[in-house]
Amino acid sequence: MVLLETLVVVLGVALVAALAVVAKTRLFPLGEDEEPREDVAEYIAMMVSVLYAVVLGLCLVSVWDTRSSAADHVQDEASALHQTYLLADALPADRRQPLRDAARTYADHVVSVEWPVMAAREPLDPAGWRLLEQLRQAGEVGETAKVPHQIAAQEVLAQLGYVDDARRGREAAAQERLSPVLWTGLIIGGALTLAFMFLFGIRRSATHVVMVMGLAGFITFTVLLIHQLDSPFGPVLGATPDPFTRYFG
Repeated sequence: MVLLETLVVVLGVALVAALAVVAKTRLFPLGEDEEPREDVAEYIAMMVSVLYAVVLGLCLVSVWDTRSSAADHVQDEASALHQTYLLADALPADRRQPLRDAARTYADHVVSVEWPVMAAREPLDPAGWRLLEQLRQAGEVGETAKVPHQIAAQEVLAQLGYVDDARRGREAAAQERLSPVLWTGLIIGGALTLAFMFLFGIRRSATHVVMVMGLAGFITFTVLLIHQLDSPFGPVLGATPDPFTRYFG
């Protein structure tokens, strides 16, 4: 709905501008001693290029921040899970292996089950949260446990709190997308930038051919780069599960 409203407003403003130009040329035509001013066309082409560069920069910053945030969440989650695994040594003997097994099961689930789902931009099922709850239960000790064991159990719960927060951030990052309005600006702006190069000042020379090829190639590369970064867990430039495989290989 927002994209449709934006397109309607943009097209409406463009139509009003076109009508204004037509009205001006009809009501106030150029005299015989006047010539069309090419500097106006050059100014418009320059403004379109500058505005398009701003849109490109905004899109790149947006998708890169999302990708970096996703990688940070993965690192924090894996690190806290690893700390939980290590804290098992401070628990009573009968609670150590269950906690280690639960931590490894959770890590395996994230890497083998959840990662392909996130790469496909699909929502995660609640199985991961159930495994996290099993982790909490595995780290609990009874009231009759010794004081050092109770302190270790509290530290386990604290680390699992970090896992919980990082997991929520990872799930949110997997669903984030670049605004459709920005995608529209990327496509239309690139087309206008290239079109103005053909309409104004292009001659049949090798220099201009190379300039147009270079600009077209660079715009295409940047848009494809933004497309890849827009998938924070994608297979090309997305965050990887390396922190989990490094701790629980």
